[in-house]
Amino acid sequence: MLSWHELPRASFDLETTGRDPQLARIVTASIILVDGSGNVLTHHEWLVDPGVEIPAEAAAIHGVSTEKARSEGISAAEAVRQISSVLAETFAAGIPVLAFNASYDFTVLAREAERHGCTAPVPFPVIDPYIMDKQADRFRRGKRTLTAMAEHYGVAFDNAHTSAADVMATLAVGAAVAAAFPVMAQDARTMHALQVQWAAEQAASFQAYLRRREPEAVIDGTWPLKPAPLEAPVLLVSSAVQPESVPAAAVPVLAEEADGQLVLELTPR
Repeated sequence: MLSWHELPRASFDLETTGRDPQLARIVTASIILVDGSGNVLTHHEWLVDPGVEIPAEAAAIHGVSTEKARSEGISAAEAVRQISSVLAETFAAGIPVLAFNASYDFTVLAREAERHGCTAPVPFPVIDPYIMDKQADRFRRGKRTLTAMAEHYGVAFDNAHTSAADVMATLAVGAAVAAAFPVMAQDARTMHALQVQWAAEQAASFQAYLRRREPEAVIDGTWPLKPAPLEAPVLLVSSAVQPESVPAAAVPVLAEEADGQLVLELTPR
């Protein structure tokens, strides 16, 4: 059986107003579909008026100001309907969708769909190079942002932090991970199930580490869609946790910005 990266696949990315996926609003979105050889079949782009001010910090990352979004973007409600429709058709065809740190993008979309009275698709099957890389090469030092991983795997990556560039880099990095580690070169449904397990295990490892200093710390390992806020566990990350204090077991120790999002690093000592 061919691996997911040898068959048609899509990639999905959002740029937003902030780091919290429960609160962030969509500013730009990209979905690209390629064939088994990586040739582009379709490419969708959206510039969105999120209906709120875009913070300067977020605009500095993706380059879209409030003024530009308001004057050139489509309404958030229409964008969410269109994005959800494209993704729903892709999933219905059995085509996997790649997303880097997928639980951020799919959670943002789900919350936006709720705000605007439409239905977000069930994300299945999903391929997440971030989860895969942490599992396959867990003792590697350094960052695991999309930019850092592209450099590590020799993937050319220009215009980082634009959704159009990020979807292409995500496809290339995902394929590189699958090529480097045979366990990552399986069919999409199997990979999805494995990533659910791996994400939970990675979160549990981080939670166990944090509880040495914060006994009530809870890390949500749900993937690829986080529960709504009223259902979500509280995330406590102590400022006392320092990278140099991490034990040799290579547990996650550092929360850092990755493509405008907050991700957790695994750093061995």
